[in-house]
Amino acid sequence: MKTPSIQKEEILNAYQFRHACKEFDSTKKITDENIKFILETAHLSPSSFGFEPWHFIVVQDKELRELLKPVAWGAPLKLDTASHFVLGLSMKAPLTHHKSDYIKHMLEEVKKMPEDVIEVYSKFYREFQESDFKLDDDKKLFDWASKQTYIALANMMSSAALVGIDSCPIEGFHQEKAEKVLQEKFDVDTTKYGLSFMVAFGYRKEDPIHAKSRRAFDDIITWK
Repeated sequence: MKTPSIQKEEILNAYQFRHACKEFDSTKKITDENIKFILETAHLSPSSFGFEPWHFIVVQDKELRELLKPVAWGAPLKLDTASHFVLGLSMKAPLTHHKSDYIKHMLEEVKKMPEDVIEVYSKFYREFQESDFKLDDDKKLFDWASKQTYIALANMMSSAALVGIDSCPIEGFHQEKAEKVLQEKFDVDTTKYGLSFMVAFGYRKEDPIHAKSRRAFDDIITWK
């Protein structure tokens, strides 16, 4: 593993370049190498306790894209023009609860922790759910998992911008109706996964009309 040496100016330029692209050039396609790179940054993203409570569906089938349009008012133009369209799913309580088989699998088979370490780690995770964050119902657990999945979303969009690829995050959808489509047409077990976001990737059809606007730096940072 090498120490990164990317120039700070290049990174900030990528953040200036990135914007919520409303329409993509449908004639331009992202290479397999580049989309795998973007998805790998999701794969390598951090998550609370390292439990990776996410799954990503890359929707390239045109018929499946059409099925998403009626339940995602913010997505039709992106579905028509984006090179790649990704659904960000977050785990629900049956997978993220501290007693779940998934958590046991992560500790034993993925992290390969020794038994004594698992005992301590599990205790911390249980206390985190029950006391620290009071994740005491299904909605709270899903929202907590979604927070982790959004970290992966940010990393995917940032990494895309670093290689000159545009993106657009989308929350403009009816969650219940969209998840019904996912259950019926995408073979998603919606008792275990919920839809947190959609995100489109491709190449802009035209440059943004307006320059990027942000609050003043000093308005959002406090030093103590």
